[in-house]
Amino acid sequence: MKNTKELFKWLFVIVVLIYAIFTFANQQKTLNQYAKSTEELSQQIEEQKEYQEELAKRKEDISSEKYIEDIARDKLDMYLPNEKVYIDTGF
Repeated sequence: MKNTKELFKWLFVIVVLIYAIFTFANQQKTLNQYAKSTEELSQQIEEQKEYQEELAKRKEDISSEKYIEDIARDKLDMYLPNEKVYIDTGF
């Protein structure tokens, strides 16, 4: 009877240890996935910050008179009132 109790006690301890090891392994796997996800999201945040800075710079450029003047010349064929325009027709 004592041997049976001793056997069940050791069997219980082994089952608990196996369960603890299995649980630890699964938690470690989940933590690794979260770490990878966090790293990817941090990288996306950095890319978006860079994109935002680029857009802010572009917004400043678009507001400038030089940019407006260049667009008017290139796309709309507009020129300043006293400006002479020469067109090269010799192809």
